[in-house]
Amino acid sequence: MTDLSAPRTAQRPRRNLTQMVVADLRERIRSGRLKPGDKLPTEQALIRELGVSRTVVREAIAGLRADGLVEPRQGIGVFVREPARPAPGLSLLSEDAGKISSVIEALELRAAVEIEAAGLAAERRSPAQEAKIRECFEEIAAAMARGEAAEDADFAFHLAVADATNNRHFGEFFEFLGRRTIPRSQLGGPSPVRTPAYVRQIQEEHEQIMTAICRGDAEAAREAMRVHLKGSLERYQRLRRDGR
Repeated sequence: MTDLSAPRTAQRPRRNLTQMVVADLRERIRSGRLKPGDKLPTEQALIRELGVSRTVVREAIAGLRADGLVEPRQGIGVFVREPARPAPGLSLLSEDAGKISSVIEALELRAAVEIEAAGLAAERRSPAQEAKIRECFEEIAAAMARGEAAEDADFAFHLAVADATNNRHFGEFFEFLGRRTIPRSQLGGPSPVRTPAYVRQIQEEHEQIMTAICRGDAEAAREAMRVHLKGSLERYQRLRRDGR
């Protein structure tokens, strides 16, 4: 067992703790200690065992879900998934996700699905799903305040919108794409799409999406999502033109 609660001379950043929890759980899955169909320990159990906060545990599980390793089952818990088997000939999953051209193609695909998802979420969300969207929005804001890029919280926000359609295929689509859902997480090193100013801009766009969904305005939600994703497309297209 990885001991994350050992004494330390300086408080480690939460991002480092999240990465360590992800690595710990990933190793349990890789080694077979947690097999497909097994239930992950509860949040409280992981908090006690690893000595981290609830937010760290949730961010770690969101990261594992983004990579298609686990899936939540409402009211039951989080379970290890069967290893993904990409469909033959589906090049999206085998391409270099760090290429700007791949990022742009993934964003175009997302726009075709997520714009409608936002409208359906506005029409169908439950109070609990609405609360989850708000919670994810606040988690992005908290990550921003710590100077983080907030990729995991960003993924969780979009996944919460997909889940609020109450059509399971939207959430499955997001899990299928995994990390490609948040393209800035694919680009290594300094980049204009990893700056605090950029994250603030997309968070303002998230707020417009959330507000429209929570007031039940389907057309406004679709438009807010369109602005968000088309704006991202334009920003990455500029990066490609600039050769960055």
